[in-house]
Amino acid sequence: MAPPSVHRRPVSWSATIKAVLWSFLGLRRRADFEQDVQRLNPIAVMATAVVLTVAFVVLLMVIVHRIAAAA
Repeated sequence: MAPPSVHRRPVSWSATIKAVLWSFLGLRRRADFEQDVQRLNPIAVMATAVVLTVAFVVLLMVIVHRIAAAA
């Protein structure tokens, strides 16, 4: 029996978020990266990255807006 398709892997949200946050920093051991490639669902990784990127940009906009309003 063939292994499940890459896109049909179960989603581990905590591992996915951890991998995306480490990738934002650009710090990841090769062994951890290889393990992520083998077990994480790539669609979940991309969706999580988009959501966290948007959240980060919105957070920066709120911080700048509050600083500008206080000045």
